[in-house]
Amino acid sequence: MNESLWTFKDETMNTVKIFDTTLRDGEQSPGASMTREEKVRIARQLERLRVDVIEAGFPAASPGDFEAVKAVASAIRESTICGLARAQEKDIRSAAEALASASSKRIHTFIATSPLHMERKLRMTPEQVLGHAVSAVTLARQFTDDVEFSCEDAVRSEPDFLCRVIEATIRAGARTINIPDTVGYAIPFQYGALIADLMNRIPNADQAVFSVHCHNDLGLAVANSLAAVLAGARQVECTINGLGERAGNAALEEIVMALRTRRDVFGLTTRIDTTQIVAASRLVSTITGFPVQPNKAVVGANAFAHESGIHQDGVLKHRETYEIMSAEEVGWKANKLVLGKHSGRNAFRTRLQELGIVLDSEVALNAAFQRFKVLADKKHEIFDEDLQALVGEEIGEGQNDHYALVSLMAHSETGESPRARLVLTLGGDEQTTEAEGSGPVDASFKAIERVAQSGAELQLYSVNNITSGTESQGEVTVRLAQDGRIVNGLGADTDIVVASARAYLNALNKLQAHTERVNPQV
Repeated sequence: MNESLWTFKDETMNTVKIFDTTLRDGEQSPGASMTREEKVRIARQLERLRVDVIEAGFPAASPGDFEAVKAVASAIRESTICGLARAQEKDIRSAAEALASASSKRIHTFIATSPLHMERKLRMTPEQVLGHAVSAVTLARQFTDDVEFSCEDAVRSEPDFLCRVIEATIRAGARTINIPDTVGYAIPFQYGALIADLMNRIPNADQAVFSVHCHNDLGLAVANSLAAVLAGARQVECTINGLGERAGNAALEEIVMALRTRRDVFGLTTRIDTTQIVAASRLVSTITGFPVQPNKAVVGANAFAHESGIHQDGVLKHRETYEIMSAEEVGWKANKLVLGKHSGRNAFRTRLQELGIVLDSEVALNAAFQRFKVLADKKHEIFDEDLQALVGEEIGEGQNDHYALVSLMAHSETGESPRARLVLTLGGDEQTTEAEGSGPVDASFKAIERVAQSGAELQLYSVNNITSGTESQGEVTVRLAQDGRIVNGLGADTDIVVASARAYLNALNKLQAHTERVNPQV
């Protein structure tokens, strides 16, 4: 691209801003809804990661989301906190109120600009859309100088109309312009060309940072984002682990490490502390219950594993023969064995801090330490992954949970029907329940349902080993659907039946709490 056509007055040209939308777009994944406390916990890790902008949620979507954005805005000081708002007065005022306590805040307003969306979804003419866009930005500027405007479904919009809308919204005060590939339709060379064309054609383009937000429906979200960066975009909107609705979003860890590893191609930097990437990935996975696939780039368990003899020989002789980045660079620890049954509370707290895990109170720390002691009696060696799962389970189980597991006895024998007997507390009252099933896990779930009678549909049951060996904890994810609501439950234990029961109860507690999310596209 001709550099003379695009010049910033500061050093923005050499830096790519990382806009993380895990707490907003990532949360739109079915079952990934987060509580206010969970959002704050992730936001603090994103702050340690040195993310430039944290999109904390969509305040007008629900009272719960409003309070979550408000809590994140109060807790974070080093990153800009952003709230999403449709191009409607109600949404923008709600976002402004939720962000009031933020040390640095941004209102992100959007409206669809493609003929399909304008006609079928909005039922508005292009002129009406243009008017709403300008009015929204003008109103948002009354609350903050940092306003971002997005042309929803930009890739399928008419370029001439995009130019009109973007020029008008920049004139109204938008200082970031987002060109999203809302449905994952773009191909890299076409998307890069679109970004370059818009930046070259729009007269006041030099007054705004151009941003990109790519979905992964065709598996091209990261490739499209990087193509846009080469074309001049200087903000990338992405999520931890690529979390997001449908096939997900561009993965933050892949964007950041591509820019860092191939600086020879991009000549650009970010302010991200890459050593915090794995900690962020694990935290998001634990809270949402979405496991990271082993061969996932950068953060997968096998990302730096070498089984081929030729590869092993090469890496032993010189790491760069088969590794383009180091495991330590992104936060993997070479020595994962950290604690045992004789370790004390201070050592436990210190190791959590080294892993980037900060518990909110002494009460939470004490509860997690007691869980650690119980686990240490079952497992001789405690690894970092065990600690992350242990603390994740502590996060998942609230003090006021309606359902809690007291004890479980399961029996399975060849030629006999497996059965399970559980003691549960329901609203503080202890009850005993038992049932038979096709296996001990099935029997446990049926026993729970005998007293819960939730009527929920089991949509997903997933088991992952946390570390290697027969002593490893199993981490279970359970996804339940009830009356159109979908939640994930998480449980971990060396006994997979116990882990399964905990995960099921965790999901029931989320249904009981009536945590609500509204998709901003609706």
